[in-house]
Amino acid sequence: MNSSLLATQTGHSHLHRLFLLRCGTIVAQFATLILIHRFLSPDFAWTPMLGAVVFLTLVNLLTWWRLSLNFPVGNLELFLQLSVDVLELTVLLYYGGGSTNPFVSLYLLPLVIAAATLPRRMTWGMAALTLACYSLLMVWYVPLPGRGHAQHQPAIAMQQMDHSQHMAMSAPPATVATPSLPEDAFNTHVLGMWLGFVISALVVAYFAVEMARAVRDRDAQLNRVREEILRNERIVSLGTQAAGAAHELGTPLSTMSVVIGEMRRDCPDPEHQESLSILNDQVRNCKRILDSLLAHARETSSELSLEEFIRTVLDEWQLLRPTVSYRFHVKGIQPSPRVRADLALRSALLNLLNNAADASPKEMDIVLRWDDVKITLEIHDHGPGLTSEVASRAGSVFFTTKQEGRGLGLFLANATLERLGGSVRLSNREGGSGATTEVILPLRSVSA
Repeated sequence: MNSSLLATQTGHSHLHRLFLLRCGTIVAQFATLILIHRFLSPDFAWTPMLGAVVFLTLVNLLTWWRLSLNFPVGNLELFLQLSVDVLELTVLLYYGGGSTNPFVSLYLLPLVIAAATLPRRMTWGMAALTLACYSLLMVWYVPLPGRGHAQHQPAIAMQQMDHSQHMAMSAPPATVATPSLPEDAFNTHVLGMWLGFVISALVVAYFAVEMARAVRDRDAQLNRVREEILRNERIVSLGTQAAGAAHELGTPLSTMSVVIGEMRRDCPDPEHQESLSILNDQVRNCKRILDSLLAHARETSSELSLEEFIRTVLDEWQLLRPTVSYRFHVKGIQPSPRVRADLALRSALLNLLNNAADASPKEMDIVLRWDDVKITLEIHDHGPGLTSEVASRAGSVFFTTKQEGRGLGLFLANATLERLGGSVRLSNREGGSGATTEVILPLRSVSA
C-alpha cells in the first residue's frame, strides 16, 4: 500500500492528528513544569514528572515511525494510544496535587477524541479509564506545596476536631463563636469538581457517540444515494439508447421479413424451407417484442393474480427459448395475491430466466411461493454452478462470462428489483448440481 492511499484511510488520519496534538501537549507540559519550578515552587517531585513527559516523547517518536509503515491503523491501536496519554497525565497529576490540580479537567480531551473517532464500546472504555484515574486521584496523591498534609493525616485532624469540640463545650456560652472551615469548603469544592467531571464524561460519552454514529450513518446513506443516482443515470442512458435502437430496428426487420418471404417462395428445398421458417419466426418475434415495448409505454400496468403473471412471463420466455424445458411449482395459500403486471419487473424476470437457461440449456426447476409479507421466486438450473469470481462480481455493470454478453442483464434486473424493495441472490446448490437464483419481493411493492 503506497503512502497516498494510506493517507486517505480514516484510522491513519486520526493517528496523524493525535501525533500532532501530542507534540503540542509535550511542549506545553515541559513549559508548564519549567514555569512552575521558576516562579512558583521548586518542591515538586521533578524526576518522575519529567520522566513521564520524556516517556510520552518517546511514545510520540514511535508513533511518528509507525505512521510511515504500510499497514492500516485499527481502532484498538487508537484506543491504546489514547490510554497512554491518560496514564501519563495521571502520573503528572499524582505528583502535582491529584484531584486538587486545576489541570485535572484535561481528562476530558482523550474522552472527546475517543467519542469522535472510536466505536461505542471503546468510547465507554475510555470513559471508565478516565473516571477510574480521576477517582483514584481523589484518595492517593502528593499534595501541592503549601497545602500542608491535612489530607494525609486523618487521625490528627480527628484529634484536633475532638479537642476543639471539648474546648467549646468547656468554654462559657457567651464566648462560643462559629469557626470557619476553609479546609471543609475546599474538600467540598474538590468533590464538586469530581462530580462535575463524572457528569461531563457521561454526557460526552453518550451524546458524542450518538452524534458520531449519526454522522457515519448519514455518510453511508449519502454514499448509497450517490451510487443509486449513478446507477439510475446509467439505466436512463441505456433506456434512451434502447428506445433509439428499437425505433431504428423496425426498418431492417421489415426488410428481412420481405426477403425471407421471397426466399421461401423461390427455394423449393424442404430443408432450406424449414430453416427459413425458423428465421421468419424469429424476425416476427423481434417485431412482436418491439410492438410490445411501444404498447406497454402507452398503457398503464394491468392487474392479475401473481400466479397468472408468472405464468405469462414464463410463456413469453418459452417463445424466446423453446428448446429449454422447465418444471413450474407453486407453493402458497390460494388464491394467489393480485399484482400489477409491471413491465420492468417482467423484463427483469426474463433476464434472470435467460441467464439460467444459458447455464442450463436443457432443463430447469422454477418454484414460486408467497406469504402475507413477501414473494419468493427460485430458479434452479443444472449447470456447472458459480465460480468465486462470478459470485463476488455478479450484478456489476458490464461484467459477463459470456463470449457475446454485454454484462447488462443481471445489472438491470438487480436495479429493477432494488427499486421495488426486493433483492436477487445467486448461490450454488448443495452437491454441485447447479446454481439457484432467488428473487425476493415485498408483497406490498407489487400488489394491486
